[in-house]
Amino acid sequence: MINMRERSTDRSGEEQSQSIQKREPKRRRRAAGALDFQEQLLYLITTRVDGWLDAHATYYGGSSAEGTNNGACGYSNVFSLGYGTMTAALSAPLFNNGKACGACYQIRCAGDSSCHSNVITVTATNLCPQGSYGGWCDSPKVHFDLSQPAFNQIANLVAGHVTLQYQKVNCDRSGGIRFYLQGHTYFIQVLVYNVAGAGDVTAVSIKGSKTGWISMNNAWGQNWQTGSVLDGQALSFMVTTSDGRTVTSNNVAGSGWQYGQTFEGSQF
Repeated sequence: MINMRERSTDRSGEEQSQSIQKREPKRRRRAAGALDFQEQLLYLITTRVDGWLDAHATYYGGSSAEGTNNGACGYSNVFSLGYGTMTAALSAPLFNNGKACGACYQIRCAGDSSCHSNVITVTATNLCPQGSYGGWCDSPKVHFDLSQPAFNQIANLVAGHVTLQYQKVNCDRSGGIRFYLQGHTYFIQVLVYNVAGAGDVTAVSIKGSKTGWISMNNAWGQNWQTGSVLDGQALSFMVTTSDGRTVTSNNVAGSGWQYGQTFEGSQF
């Protein structure tokens, strides 16, 4: 870790004139600032040039990962929604108020005797909250609380906690984006999941067969909502991910759709 404090320099004190003494602190601060910037730049280059960043990992959810359901992303059942057991709950800096939900991360164990050599990909499906056991998820720590099966792929379970490296990668998904409709006549909420590419959705718009495009508000996780009345209209969706790409799914739900149904749209 770089010591960001200013370096002290020797001064001759009484032998210097008053004017030199007044200028000396400014020169010293400028020199120290220049050194700090160079050191920070070197630090960024040496730690990020290969795309891998440092973090830590623990695990939760049991051997079958059943305990990873019903998380802060709104994925009530990660198995039926297609995410399986290779999932992770992220600490707040990574979770970013739910904006990371659905994103994929490639991870590998690093520098621990309990590490395996495997490199795996996990999907962000939950938040590891502040105050969790051990304090590993407390801000500003960058932490992955992996499903137990995922942790077991990169390290021995007895370790409990390991250091790792990670990088954000594109997600591979089977089939199109899914839209799960919830709510009632004056309130519709849509869970958007199974998103390929960047995976993490940043904007959703909905259009009825009798309306223009309506921007939806992010309720929580990957649940998006609007108060527009759309009953009896065919529905189309426009989804934008964190990389700026947008895909449009036209008329994915016919005019006879009902709350509680799921519809499949286009894919990235």
